[in-house]
Order: sequence, then structure tokens, then C-alpha cells
Amino acid sequence: MNRTAERVLGIISLVFTVLGVISTIGGAVILKMMGSDPSIRSEIEGEILSNPSTAPGDMDMFFQFFDAVGGFLWLGVAFLVLSLILTIVALVNIWNNKNPKLAGIMFILAGLTGGILSLTSILLYIAGILCLTKKPTMIYTDEHNHTDTPYDDNGMRPL
Repeated sequence: MNRTAERVLGIISLVFTVLGVISTIGGAVILKMMGSDPSIRSEIEGEILSNPSTAPGDMDMFFQFFDAVGGFLWLGVAFLVLSLILTIVALVNIWNNKNPKLAGIMFILAGLTGGILSLTSILLYIAGILCLTKKPTMIYTDEHNHTDTPYDDNGMRPL
């Protein structure tokens, strides 16, 4: 059976997931650098203190926010790596039509871990649904001329 659509969707989502991992790691590193590098920290403190409506306690809250967002970004990296691994496992299972049901389940799980409604997860959901619902064409032997045909005597394709 031809599984080209599932392969293409899986490869596209794999590329998007790799880009997501790289950009999320970059964002987490930048936020960590902003909070720990003394020169960047002093510039941010200078900008915050130049505003007359901010109090010195606001700086601590600002840097705590950066730390919290950085922690959530590392959690996002972990989920994206899990999605990447599940996508690779699904692609290996679908490549030679080895186990399309397992590949479909892996694609759907990868979509859930990669982000519920991102473009990558939507592509993975479509690939998973295709893996689970696409049935191979049945070949029946024709009694009259002994050839294999996917149709019956009435010209109708079986369900």
C-alpha cells in the first residue's frame, strides 16, 4: 500500500519539530543569559529604574518572571524532544508499511506532546488518522479469466 501522504506529513512535521526544539532552546538560553549576565542585568535594571512609576521591588519580580518563563521553555523543550522521538518511531514503522496502526498511534501521541493546536501537531494528527483509517485494496480472483482484479463482476469496488 502506498503511504506517501503519511510519510510526507511526518517528515514535514519532523522538520518543524526540530526547528521548534532549536528555537525553544535558543529562547531559554537567551532568558537565562538575561538573568545571569551582570552587564545585561545592569542595563535592564537601569531601564526599569529610569521609569519613575516603578519601584525597586519590581526589578526582582521582573527577573523572577524571566526565570519562570525560562523554566517553562525547558519544559517545552522536553515535550518537543518527546514529540520528535515519537515522530521518528512512527516514520520507521510506516516506512515499509510495517505497522501502520502503531505508526498512527505514535503520530497522534507526537501531536499531543508537540503542542495541542500547532501546525506541527495538526499535520501529525492528519498523518495518524490516515494511518489508522486507510485500508489496503482487496484483490479478488476473477473466476472467468483467472486474473486478479480489484473489482467484482458488477464493476463495483468492495468496501
